Amino acid sequence: MPAPPGWLRWLPAIYVVVLLILEPITPVQWPVSFLLIALPVVAAYAHGPAFVGAITVFAVGFEAILAGTPCCAGRVVGYIGERHYVASYISTALVGVLGTILAASRMRRERTLATVRSVAETAQRVLLRPVPRRLGQVSIETLYLSAAAEARIGGDLYEAVPTNYGVRLLIGDVRGKGLVAVETAATMLGAFREAAHDEPDLIGVARRVERSMTRRAEQLEGNEVAERFVTAVFAEIPDHEPVVRIVNCGHPPPLHIGGDEVSELEPTDPSPPINIGVMVGDGYHMDVTPFGPGDQLLLYTDGVTETRAPDGTFYPLLERVRSWGPLPPQELLAHLHRDLIAFSGGTLDDDTAALAAYRLPVEVPDCREAAD
Repeated sequence: MPAPPGWLRWLPAIYVVVLLILEPITPVQWPVSFLLIALPVVAAYAHGPAFVGAITVFAVGFEAILAGTPCCAGRVVGYIGERHYVASYISTALVGVLGTILAASRMRRERTLATVRSVAETAQRVLLRPVPRRLGQVSIETLYLSAAAEARIGGDLYEAVPTNYGVRLLIGDVRGKGLVAVETAATMLGAFREAAHDEPDLIGVARRVERSMTRRAEQLEGNEVAERFVTAVFAEIPDHEPVVRIVNCGHPPPLHIGGDEVSELEPTDPSPPINIGVMVGDGYHMDVTPFGPGDQLLLYTDGVTETRAPDGTFYPLLERVRSWGPLPPQELLAHLHRDLIAFSGGTLDDDTAALAAYRLPVEVPDCREAAD
């Protein structure tokens, strides 16, 4: 369970110090000690029920001291038993009871939230399992940022699978949020992990995933069928060909980074999003782009390009990546992460996922090893 901020834990002490400063400088007609009634509630924001109970006893006793000590009360006599002060003691005790209940309820909610986060993290490790950092001659790095405070998983997804046809990549964005989006993402990833090994071409992978998603959607009731579609990019980096094959299903175009050149790989003929093909036809189309050693592919979800600055400006991904110059995958995504946080002012409004794939330079064997 996360600890509250330090300043919040010290707030009751700060509150008492402020009252002690105000008491001797305010007129006698303004008994500032009555403000101690709120002290148990102040403590309840960061402390447990036992501490709130103790601070309530302290508040009542301190009120009595201030009321009964002439020098502190600013009067010539004490008023410890005066009816207004007695009413203050009773009010403080009642507020203390409410503060104790509030603290107990807050701690229960924090424990529940910690459990939810733990379950979400476990689900994320299962659903978005760690991608190997190297698959053959391809170096892979991933980034996932969730906009939800109470859960760290959403509808963005990615995967990288080594197959007999090369390294096959997927990045996607499920329409909607919550458990429905998570279930849809799980179905999508499961279908891709199987199809990537079985289908000889990338279009076949997209169609296989489409069929799996459609079968799953047909089992649902109501209008959820039309809502469970996924924009996605399927990519294939063959082991022995300096190309990358891409099927873009209504998703933001990947970035191709080749040295100092950065460009968007717009599809020549866009394919429909997954689970929409059943309604508009499964006209999937594949583009082939040169992709040699030292080239890098950046796949991302619209959470990146739709990140807004405080003035409403959208994040200019292409211009930013161009300004950074060539970076290896890990540094590229780390730089992207920091830049998104800084650009948005520390607040992300949507889930964000990114995957960087870098084709490693061909290793040149040593001359003596070649002679042997």
